[in-house]
Amino acid sequence: MIFEFERDFAGSLRCIPMIARQKLDIVGIKMTLRQWSRLSHEERGRLADMPCETKDEQDAYRMFVLDRIMARTDEPVRYLATRDFGDWQQPGRMPDSVRLQAEAEGVVPPTAEEWAALAPLQRFALVKLTRSQHENENFVPALKEFGIL
Repeated sequence: MIFEFERDFAGSLRCIPMIARQKLDIVGIKMTLRQWSRLSHEERGRLADMPCETKDEQDAYRMFVLDRIMARTDEPVRYLATRDFGDWQQPGRMPDSVRLQAEAEGVVPPTAEEWAALAPLQRFALVKLTRSQHENENFVPALKEFGIL
């Protein structure tokens, strides 16, 4: 699944789509854009499409990512410092970063009900868009796409 707000830069799999970013975060691996670009288009598509919900699926996903990074790049695997997913996995508590970003953009943040109604990937995307300096421009388009604005 590629969101409309990311279609220009992730639709071709030139950049890492949110669905793959979410899975990489779940398995605790930080893949650089350079590493991503070294993968074949088929491998990138597989990273977007592979299931990553159960422990077995996460183990398989992690092994595939590690194998591809080692096979295709000359860079070391980088692991995420923490694997705290509470900020997007909790439908009952919207992170402050989402509220603060909405205020910075001059828009009304999601209500508690709207936040709770979002799919996990949508919540993940909004949180990611509050952290990534070069993608903050997609925060408002994401809110619109998700039916918040």
